[in-house]
Amino acid sequence: QLQLVESGGGLVQPGGSLRLSCAASGFTFSSYAMSWYRQAPGKEREWVAYISSPGSITNYADSVKGRFTISRDNAKNTVYLQMNSLKPEDTAVYYCKVIVLNYWGQGTQVTVSS
Repeated sequence: QLQLVESGGGLVQPGGSLRLSCAASGFTFSSYAMSWYRQAPGKEREWVAYISSPGSITNYADSVKGRFTISRDNAKNTVYLQMNSLKPEDTAVYYCKVIVLNYWGQGTQVTVSS
């Protein structure tokens, strides 16, 4: 069965870094474009980053561009989100998504606070 498992979240001070992972199984991972989304308490879930199926094309929300990097390792069935220069407004639950299948993982909590 299709499964996405996010990990790597935690508590970090402003200006710090985290690397999130999304481990995929149950489908041909290399054939699908992937995205990261996030949702803060009381707010709508927002798109953060996109990566194409081969991994050669990436796009980012304006709020994270220049600070976050999405990547994928098809041999490991994993997509990553490297988050640098973190700000308090980055605090949210981060979710991995198989775009065309409209399938989400369970999320991982990121908290940026001093």
